[in-house]
Amino acid sequence: MVEMTNRSEAVPGDNERFEELGRGCYAYSADGCSNTGVVIGDKGVLIVDAQAKPALAEKVLQKVRQLTDKPVKQVVLTHFHADNTLGALAFEPGEVIASDLTKRMMETRGVEEIRLARQRDAALFADLPGNTGVSMPSMTIASSMTIDLGGLDVRLMHLGRAHTMGDLVVWVPQSGVIFAGDLVQKSAVPYCGDAHLADWPRALDRITAFRPTALMPGRGKSAIGAQAVATAVETTRDFVVTLRDAAAACVEQSLGLKDTFQAVRDALAGRFGSKTDFEFHLPISVARAYDEALGLDQPQVWTRERIADLYDALDGTSATSEAATGQSAEEAAVTEAPSQEADAEAPVATSDAKASDLVSDSDFAASLALGSEDELAADGKDMELAAEDIVEDDKPSDADETASSDKSSADKVLEDAR
Repeated sequence: MVEMTNRSEAVPGDNERFEELGRGCYAYSADGCSNTGVVIGDKGVLIVDAQAKPALAEKVLQKVRQLTDKPVKQVVLTHFHADNTLGALAFEPGEVIASDLTKRMMETRGVEEIRLARQRDAALFADLPGNTGVSMPSMTIASSMTIDLGGLDVRLMHLGRAHTMGDLVVWVPQSGVIFAGDLVQKSAVPYCGDAHLADWPRALDRITAFRPTALMPGRGKSAIGAQAVATAVETTRDFVVTLRDAAAACVEQSLGLKDTFQAVRDALAGRFGSKTDFEFHLPISVARAYDEALGLDQPQVWTRERIADLYDALDGTSATSEAATGQSAEEAAVTEAPSQEADAEAPVATSDAKASDLVSDSDFAASLALGSEDELAADGKDMELAAEDIVEDDKPSDADETASSDKSSADKVLEDAR
């Protein structure tokens, strides 16, 4: 039986945890929810990812108010997915910040993302008003920005295409803390439906270059301590590379999607089968890996109808796929009533905030915009880290090695699974 909806018995919001990661840095996590980061400076509070709905955002805000009454200056959305964004306005922030590419994905995929998220994870989005629209940013950045939060500098960075085309990470150098969004997972498996699997390992290398001593992943408890951070990053890399290479081997052998799904599941289950969301995310993640192996650089838009087609391809139960396209009147309002925020044109790297708070960064190259990293390199725009952020390491980078997916290495992945 192929899972297309979340069958977890966890109640979203139960078993709350509010962990201190470093000076002024905290992570909120709870069962069934994405994580939210909190950075508290002398001037105010910065939030990293905003939960799936205002009611969950309020739970985070209650934890913040136990520590400070300072205003929320910024909410940073690491990417466009509904479970990270729809609670943004509950924080009453001065600015909602995302990357240019995330804004573009919200404009082109945001409504479908909400419709699909409500269907696939009904418990998480329960009580969300039917006319909830896309939470658009009020400010966007192309590559990086430093925010002076008062006593703490907070650096927002686009490190390359990975979990989505427009991922941001949030780095607090004085505290040694990085908020990685869904670029890194620790106790859950990565969701890869909108991923760029060939590029993802390079983004992980760039996270490692900062030598963080604490890392907030997309879900679950944070990694605290350099070794725990390294383990979380390498576990994520292992999942992404195995998924990518196993799917590529299947395509090389001219296998169809259903046989590819079974082979990739076998390749991953031994190490990752017990992790949170393994069965839930796997069909969509394999479908994306299969597309990428066929040469489709840009992920296709996920819709309820496409999920029904995928279910048919993997499970062959047409009655279920017909039910999957059903839509209640309340949910239909999402499509018919666009968000008021979506109508506003978000300024690019501009705001009414004081110039001393938001400082444009020239130490980072332009983001991956529309092309592959090979196209960027041809333009001389490959990503560079600022000198003060890099810790020299005698160990050579594994970026080129992990990025390769030739036939022999991919075949070995499947052989190991057998």
